[in-house]
Amino acid sequence: MSTIEKAWCRSLPWRAFTRRVVFPWALGDASVGDDVLELGSGSGANAVELLARYPAARLTATDVDPAMVAAARRRLAGFGDRASVRQADATALPFDDASFDAVVSLIMLHHVIDWEQTLSEAARVLRPGGVLVGYDLVRSRPSRWLHRLDRSPHRLADAPALDARLHELDLTEVRVDHGLGGLVARFRARRPATAA
Repeated sequence: MSTIEKAWCRSLPWRAFTRRVVFPWALGDASVGDDVLELGSGSGANAVELLARYPAARLTATDVDPAMVAAARRRLAGFGDRASVRQADATALPFDDASFDAVVSLIMLHHVIDWEQTLSEAARVLRPGGVLVGYDLVRSRPSRWLHRLDRSPHRLADAPALDARLHELDLTEVRVDHGLGGLVARFRARRPATAA
């Protein structure tokens, strides 16, 4: 993540946009259960919204960037044992299989480069019946331009590629929708409650 993106992710305008637009659209009416994993939590803006929206949930927020992990720890300290923050690579999560009721990924996949492996890891750590929800930037001229301008490493997917990957992972109820004029896509899938 570039310096510009790090600053933006810590800003008041981003938190307000997240609370009012991003978060409600990305999660919709999703039920997340008790144990939630957030991938690429950044400074914790979405984590705060998750914990407020789901007061019974316990959240494990993760990010690969130590500066973002530190920022999220500060932001989530007031939630006590309902929130923990860990440094983790989303392509090799340090959690056992079937550890979480939900995995949430909010505008981070394009930073991972190997987003397909990240989705594999998300599916692996989901409990039977668990849900994967998220949204991300998709391949478009404006998003490519933005990331070239700030020189941040990225690899943008498109909605058909997200849909195809989720179907490859033995997930059910797969849904991928466009938003913001085709600049982003939200996605949802569920791990089958029982083995096929």
